[in-house]
This record gives sequence, C-alpha cells and structure tokens, in this order.
Amino acid sequence: MEVMPPKLNKEPAPKTKKKPKSRTQKTGYVLVAPSLILILVIAIWPVIQSFYYSLFDLRLNEPTKSTTTFEYRLDLNRYLNTFPFLISGLDNEIKKGHAADQLTDMKDRLEAIDSNIQSNPETKKKYDSINDKLLNFESINPNEAIASIDSASAKKLISETTDITAKLKAVNAETKLDQGSKLIGLSQGMSQVMQEPNFIGFKNYANYLTGSRTWHALGNTLFFTVVSVGVELVIGLGIALLINKAFFGRGLIRATILIPWAIPTAVSALMWKFLYDGQNGIVAKIFETLHLVPDMANLLTTAQGAMFSVIFTDVWKTTPYMALLLLAGLQTIPASLYEAASIDGATKWKQFTKITLPLLKSSLLVALLFRTLDAFRVFDLIYVLTGGGPANSTETISSFAYQVMFSQQKFGEGSTISVIVFVFVAIISMIYIKFLGRDLLNDGK
Repeated sequence: MEVMPPKLNKEPAPKTKKKPKSRTQKTGYVLVAPSLILILVIAIWPVIQSFYYSLFDLRLNEPTKSTTTFEYRLDLNRYLNTFPFLISGLDNEIKKGHAADQLTDMKDRLEAIDSNIQSNPETKKKYDSINDKLLNFESINPNEAIASIDSASAKKLISETTDITAKLKAVNAETKLDQGSKLIGLSQGMSQVMQEPNFIGFKNYANYLTGSRTWHALGNTLFFTVVSVGVELVIGLGIALLINKAFFGRGLIRATILIPWAIPTAVSALMWKFLYDGQNGIVAKIFETLHLVPDMANLLTTAQGAMFSVIFTDVWKTTPYMALLLLAGLQTIPASLYEAASIDGATKWKQFTKITLPLLKSSLLVALLFRTLDAFRVFDLIYVLTGGGPANSTETISSFAYQVMFSQQKFGEGSTISVIVFVFVAIISMIYIKFLGRDLLNDGK
C-alpha cells in the first residue's frame, strides 16, 4: 500500500513593502528642486517660447503680423477712415447717372457689410467710440481700434471688397467715372482693414527644412565645427602635455598661452580681419610668401579662403581653452603610475596610450562637449570677420537665424531656425554622452 505524501499548503509569499523614502532622500530632492526650476526657467522656457513663436507668421516690420493671433481682427480706425468716403463717392457717381445700377448694387453690399459689423454689441461699442474720436480729431491708440470678428464675417468682407474693387475697375474702364481712381483706391483700402490670423502651424519648418540655404548653413556649421574642434583637440592636448611638465618659467608660459582665449571674440575677429586684409594684412602676406594661398586677397574674397580664415582664427583663440581643460585632467593622474610604468620598461608612447588617454577620458569628454557646442553655435566670430560671406560661404546656422530674425525682422521664421539649432545641439549632446561618456556614467555604479 503506497503512502501518499502529505499535501503541502503553499502560502503566498509575503508582499515586500516598498521602503519609505528616507529623510536624507527627501532633503536631497528639496535641495535639487531649485536647481531644476532654474534650469527650466533659463534653458527650457526660452526654447518652448521660440517653438510657440515658430508656429506663427510673426513679422515685427508689419503691423498686421506683429502679434500672435488665432482670429480675424478688424482695424476700425482704417475701416472708418475708408468706408464713409467710399459710400459718399459712390453716391456722387450715382447722382450723376454713371453706371447707377452697378454702383447702387456695390453700395448696398458695402452697407450690408457695415450692418453686419455693427450687429455685434462689443464691436458696435468700439465702432461708435472710434467714430466719435475721428470726428473730434482725437488721437487713437492702435490697440484700442482693433476688434475681433468671426471668421465668416471676415471672409465675407474680404471677398466682397475684392469683388467690388474688380467691378469698379471694369466700370471705370467703360464709363470713365469722375472719381474712378479715388474709388478704386478706397475699395482696395477696404480689403486691407482686416487682419488675418497668422497661425500657420508647422509651415515654417516645412519651408526651412526643405530650403537649400538652411542645409548649406548647416553644412558650413558642421564643417567648421568638426575641423576647428579636431585641430584644437590635437594642438590643445600637445600644449597641455607640454605645460604639465616641470620646467623653468612654466607659470609665465601658462599665463601667456591663455592670452588669446582672454581676448573677447569680437575684438580678436576684428584684429584678424585687419591681419587678413588683401592689401596690408601681415598674415595674408606671410601666407602668400609660404605659398599657402596663391594671392593674399584670396583669404577673405573666396569661399575656401574665407572658411580657412575663420577656422584658423577660431583655432588660435580657443585652443588655449582646450589646453586648460585637458591640463586640469592631466594633473589628476597620479605620478606614481608613470613611475611604475617606467620601471616595467614601458615607453613614453605606451605610457601615453595605456595611462594618459584612458585616465583623461572624462576630461576629453568635457572639453570636446563644451567646444563642440560652442563651435556649433558660433556667431560673433563669423559676424565680425566675414559677415557670412562671400556669397554665404561662411554663413552658419546661428548667423542665418540672426539675419532672418533681426535683419529681416521675420520673428516667427527666425524662431524656427533657433529651434532647429536647439535640436541639433541636443543631438550632439546625446551622442557625446552615449558614445564617449558611457564609462564615465558607469563609474558611479
């Protein structure tokens, strides 16, 4: 007879309670919160604001598009300076028997539009107020004269006045009205009293991401960034290794090397502009003597010469900054490691590749990240030295944004380019963190 094993009552495993956050963790969150808020206000909020403006056809040099609007708006000041005179002119032509039937129809349509505008109580109140001020020759605040209007009425006003203008031109061509030109001008003015909404969505992004000038500016920016940062890294590392050694006058050498970086960018760019001058520039003459350029005038008047000049100036100015960052990293490497490697018979190159570079990786990351982002956003150097020329050959994405936003005063389109710059900067940062900073981030685990 087989004995069945007793059934075991499997009790469910007790649920592990989540440990409550300690007081230290809560205190840490409280201390970090102000920094996060500060980052949000200083860094993120301007980007959000730029993205918002990029969704509008915002132009500071056009009063009808100087603010962001989602609705149609009627300029009562312009309307009341146009409508009564147009009606009066039509009456005079009708009394003289000039195309009376056609002009009467136009007058009835315009009066119907006026009645529709005054049917809204709020608009009617503004209408009467602006009309009284005009009759009394009082000054009118431009914002006070703006009244919101529904899209159906606005579109009807635009279509009716456009049609009336076309018919007035046809009537005037046939019958030669006494005040034909005046009436046509007033009718055209009526079609411009309406401010259309300037919300356009992602149209600016579609235009600029498919535009050749945008990609040309991005190509210039990437070329400038890669070449200048690469050269600065090599030279800066060499300088850092040199001034990290103990020798007589090291302090003076370190201070002297930092002078180019200490000079403001606009000042150094203007200085190099004189040095590159095609007639009197010393550096241009030296480059011509060394056969680096066929003619000293080529440095600032040709595409290749201008880009070379910009990169050379940037390398001269910011290499000390790269050397300073790498020098700080070199001084954290213990000298005992090199002594042990020398005892083991390692050559200087072995010491450099097996000790210096691995332990300098975090400093290289910081230096490359800072310089790449700084080079990608370069503006003042280009603006002063070449102005983006010749023929946009040195125009970067930042100088392109400046031209659109401030020179042309297309604020919505300039904001679009600014958001594009932010996206590329974010991508560059993520690439550095992912591929170069992986070991650095894992060190704390």
